Amino acid sequence: MGGADRSGADPGRAELVVRAKRMVTPSGEREAALVIRDGEIVAVEGIDVAVPGADQVRLADDEVLLPGLVDTHVHVNDPGRAEWEGFSTATRAAAAGGVTTLVDMPLNSIPPTVEVAALETKRAAARDRLAVDVGFWGGAVPGNLADLRPLHDAGVFGFKCFLLHSGVDEFGHLDPAGLDAAMREIAAFDGLLIVHAEDHAEIDNAPACHGTDYRGFLASRPREAENRAVRQVVELAARTGCRVHILHVSSADAVPVLAEARERGLPVTAETCPHYLALSAEDVPAGATEYKCCPPIRERANRDRLWAALRDGVLDCVVSDHSPSTVDLKHLDTGDFGTAWGGISSLQLGLPVVWTHARERGFRLSDLVRWMCAGPAAQVGLRRKGHLAPGHDADFCVFAPDEEFVVDARALHHRHALTPYDGHRLRGVVRGTWLRGAPVEPDGAPRGRMLVRGAR
Repeated sequence: MGGADRSGADPGRAELVVRAKRMVTPSGEREAALVIRDGEIVAVEGIDVAVPGADQVRLADDEVLLPGLVDTHVHVNDPGRAEWEGFSTATRAAAAGGVTTLVDMPLNSIPPTVEVAALETKRAAARDRLAVDVGFWGGAVPGNLADLRPLHDAGVFGFKCFLLHSGVDEFGHLDPAGLDAAMREIAAFDGLLIVHAEDHAEIDNAPACHGTDYRGFLASRPREAENRAVRQVVELAARTGCRVHILHVSSADAVPVLAEARERGLPVTAETCPHYLALSAEDVPAGATEYKCCPPIRERANRDRLWAALRDGVLDCVVSDHSPSTVDLKHLDTGDFGTAWGGISSLQLGLPVVWTHARERGFRLSDLVRWMCAGPAAQVGLRRKGHLAPGHDADFCVFAPDEEFVVDARALHHRHALTPYDGHRLRGVVRGTWLRGAPVEPDGAPRGRMLVRGAR
């Protein structure tokens, strides 16, 4: 059904053909055959196209072929805190969840990726350990203004900054003057700044959090901290021309500010995360610190407004913000939200989590592809990722959207068996993940590559 999409290559010389009754392509969901050579998609043809000599894969009737997910917000924590996660476990978890490309955050590893030497240390730690493709963010911190352009030239995809304490002392946050200077420098070479947008003064003036009551933690990270920081970043983007991306939007009150920025034509994009779309503050049990993250999971009504922002296109991407730690740092023994590490482990589960709740709201798999594949790839300039189309890497996942399962944290590939989704019934099972035209085997040799911004 539908016409063929071709890159000018001869599909008759292909090595592999993947046939699916349901395939999500840039032109929509269709019955089609994916024609692959040398790890690249060379054509999307009718499902029964003849390709002599090519290996054949035909999906089951209950399976859908999706592009490999692109997760641009992952804390691997390696080197330095590899006991929290690490490249081997993180990328195996990614592959098990249909993620074929991730971009690693610059903090929680030691050293943080705030200079070229640290980037090379990071790359050395990743070498020969990647089950999927991995790129790297740099960091914008006090004192490293002169390091930003060299990091950009070395291939980082952009620069992360915090506007309040990051949670680790070695990755400092920018004050207003430092943020302005960083944005002007990054704009000078058309780089990208990604921002953890919570205002430190609002947080400092909020009630301190302690104890097992989640409402106390929620009060300690008020919405206005996020709203105020987003307003500040948007206005600086208008003054400096710097491209900015707002990370992990949790406050729906910030959505009108982002919508106005879009209407003004400002270079501002934004993301949210599965936990803000699936979980709600009212349902967090007392002492369940596996739910703690910053900014926090908010109320149901707020969650519904985030879904509306996705529907309206104000939020561009859904990415994991996979931020694991060792189990002891979650303080499960005391259940104290004030002292527990803030971060949610969900890298392997993002697709079924989002699909479970999106389906209930009338969204389609093509919407998920826009939010979790094409959108993140476009945001960071990965031109060969995020689509099942000629000229793209043959990265895809085989997804059974109607099959249900119950999450067992012990069966996940993350290093530590801790996630707020443990015991949740989800819809949608990843039955296989392929990287450049070959299946990713859980115990197979690592075939992932390190990605460099701007490379073909």
